[in-house]
Amino acid sequence: MIDEAALDAGVLGEALDRDGYATIRGLLDPETCAALAALYGEDDRFRSTVVMGRHGYGRGEYRYFARPLPDVVQSMRERLYPPVAAIANDWASRLDLARRWPVTHAELAAECSAAGQTRPTPLLLRYGPGDYNRLHQDIYGELVFPLQVVALLDQPARDFTGGELVMSEGRARMQSRPIVVPLAQGDAVVIPVRERPVASARGWARATLRHGVSEVRSGKRRTLGIIFHDAA
Repeated sequence: MIDEAALDAGVLGEALDRDGYATIRGLLDPETCAALAALYGEDDRFRSTVVMGRHGYGRGEYRYFARPLPDVVQSMRERLYPPVAAIANDWASRLDLARRWPVTHAELAAECSAAGQTRPTPLLLRYGPGDYNRLHQDIYGELVFPLQVVALLDQPARDFTGGELVMSEGRARMQSRPIVVPLAQGDAVVIPVRERPVASARGWARATLRHGVSEVRSGKRRTLGIIFHDAA
């Protein structure tokens, strides 16, 4: 499922520095995408369902997986974590942060548990015509791992129109930069949860990021979200 060459921390980190995101092309094959999307209707797979319109988050729905996570989701969490942890530690060094992240996801999960964050955060999101997701950050508690992954399960132009993954990046004394992330079915993208280091005249500064989804004009759009820290 996962091409290890596509998970090189150096390659992903370079893309994040350049663009604010790093795309992993073809991370999931069409069969895996379809199998994951089909899980949405299996109630016992999930710990909670959020109807976005009830909370002012936008329009559409998402569901948080319950434990045990589906094998493919657990595998993605474990195998994607080491390269993004290396990037996260590099970012911490640049920003003079004392925090260092563990090498394995199991160690991160243990830290989350010790901090009272025990609820799993991987989720499936479902959008139909007119649905969208307002710009936001996926925080969930005091312990926040700085990177996350979004995988697209449907094919743009064939299964849906509109529904672009969008980001905004804010820097001190600058207007926000809009970012549109192009994805095909099975592609995944690594994005910052809330900030990333950017070069400045005085070394490194923080850029603040939010992400969301533009309005779906037609069809159905499903995505898998992999957040590495658990929720309180």
